[in-house]
Amino acid sequence: MTWRDTLPTVRGKLLRDEPLAPFTWFRVGGAADVLFIPADADDLAAFLKALDPGVPVTVLGVGSNVIVRDGGVEGVVIRLAGRPFAGITTEGETITAGAGALDAMVARASAKAGLAGLEFYAGIPGTIGGALVMNAGCYGSETKDVLVSAKGVTRTGELRDFSVDDFGYSYRHNDYDEDILWIEATYRGTPDDPETVAARIAAITARRETTQPIREKTGGSTFKNPPGHSSWKLVDEAGWRGKLHAVTGGGAMFSDLHSNFMINPGEATAADIEGLGETVRADVQSKLGVNLEWEIKRLGRPL
Repeated sequence: MTWRDTLPTVRGKLLRDEPLAPFTWFRVGGAADVLFIPADADDLAAFLKALDPGVPVTVLGVGSNVIVRDGGVEGVVIRLAGRPFAGITTEGETITAGAGALDAMVARASAKAGLAGLEFYAGIPGTIGGALVMNAGCYGSETKDVLVSAKGVTRTGELRDFSVDDFGYSYRHNDYDEDILWIEATYRGTPDDPETVAARIAAITARRETTQPIREKTGGSTFKNPPGHSSWKLVDEAGWRGKLHAVTGGGAMFSDLHSNFMINPGEATAADIEGLGETVRADVQSKLGVNLEWEIKRLGRPL
């Protein structure tokens, strides 16, 4: 008997050996030992409280900025999906969103409420939970600029509240050193004309559609911008824009449209995609003397 035979009783879904590739934008990767889709926050908290503390836990959002390795993910993968985790409400100058809400939907809801400041979320292809973890941002704005507070569940199942100061945010990073599964965030906007806010969101959306390969199997921005540099320029200068790199078959490449976006143009594996990223990191270091750090999260076991 293993830990998978003694899992806590839940109201949501527990799926064993569930393939994760369909949940990621790259459409690659192996299976989760167990995939848990909780019914609501209380279901999540009760499950974590009863789960063997030695079992690894990984949170997966919409899979827009992640490579799941071909050997799958050990332990329990938790996906916050459905209405209980995707609600968006506004009150006065604040907007509260579940961790499973799409960033773009939060931007649109803020426009409808006549609140400025969250327009940049229209350019981020992820969920609020991921935005909290990585201080997501684009076009000169970041999560820390508008976040007021957040709610999370500890690994031991305790529901807790956090202020923005608790995160210790910096560029694409937070300094909070405890494992927290974020379930909700509250932001403060600035009153503005709804049509004006909507127009700015439309401009961001149009810019993204013309400069990023959003209709490809991609993972968003591959590398963080090093201090004083733009990652796309470094990848470009090293000669990797649009260059197909076959590793084990299928191939992967950096997009012709945006050279900091890797794409899966055919049947690349997770190893192909991660291998390309590591090859380009080494080449940029060798040719240009700059260290590129991954922005895409890489999860799980290689084959």
